[in-house]
Amino acid sequence: METRTLGRTGRDVSIVGLGTWQLGADWGDVTREDAIEVLDAAVAGGVTFFDTADVYGDGRSEQLIGEYLRSRPELDVFVATKMGRRAEQDPQHFTLENFREWTDRSRQNLGVDTLDLVQLHCPPTAVFSDDRVFDALDTLVEEKVIAAYGVSVETVDEALTAIARPHVASVQIILNAFRLKPLDEVLPAAREAGVGIIARVPLASGLLSGRYSEDTTFAADDHRTFNRSGEAFDVGETFSGVDFATGVQAAREFADLVPEGVHPAQAAIAWILAQPGVTAAIPGARNVSQAQSNAAAADVTLPDGFDAGVRDIYDRLLRDAIHPRW
Repeated sequence: METRTLGRTGRDVSIVGLGTWQLGADWGDVTREDAIEVLDAAVAGGVTFFDTADVYGDGRSEQLIGEYLRSRPELDVFVATKMGRRAEQDPQHFTLENFREWTDRSRQNLGVDTLDLVQLHCPPTAVFSDDRVFDALDTLVEEKVIAAYGVSVETVDEALTAIARPHVASVQIILNAFRLKPLDEVLPAAREAGVGIIARVPLASGLLSGRYSEDTTFAADDHRTFNRSGEAFDVGETFSGVDFATGVQAAREFADLVPEGVHPAQAAIAWILAQPGVTAAIPGARNVSQAQSNAAAADVTLPDGFDAGVRDIYDRLLRDAIHPRW
């Protein structure tokens, strides 16, 4: 699989990574055996980049990744984790003392001395402008607790503030065919600054897979049920903030653009990877076939006119609700 340098980390990662929120069993039940099989299938498909967080399954995702990589010491897999969601979302909690506690827990979960990349996990907006926060992160780098740090953001403005920071290695942002605003300013700014861009929620929580209808339901413990409209946490995290019925309609039109022999989810990932400035997309996978299909998206070539079709769907159905908000 093609690799790209992940911004200021200086490390090369596969352009299709693996998001592992679902391995924490936050999208319905995922057994340990199933999780290991997903990790194995992703690696077999060329994936060298896992993205996780300390709150995914309260550390379960990190623990499973650590277990898997210890069983496969020959692998060179870059693991990005996140911190900051284990505490109330108050800027005062983003301190060196708490960072030490959170990163120590992640290092124990993953079984490593130095974390490859730690990302602030969509913290309050004020955190991005607080010099003390980034001084604390620099201290952890100096102490070799972390090799590099980045941020995961909710809004374009947060991304631009982070990109201006001299030591921010990467920005993780929702970017998919239903969330186009980052194309306007974030990607050009990141390219100029040498900051990596990790596209999260690349399938709009599965909408872009084309599998859902207006009547689709999800398990009670799946965030697509309990956070459907942002009831539990950030509004834009589930279905990219798209109204579900509108999203299903848009997904049908998206699927009509997809060439024969290509799965809509693969086309959605391939479209992201074709955007200048994107380092990697990190779709999740709950089973082996999804992991294999996602990895294969790295080899998909989209037809002329596909990008124009995506933008037309966005402009007609989604722009007014999405573009002003995030």
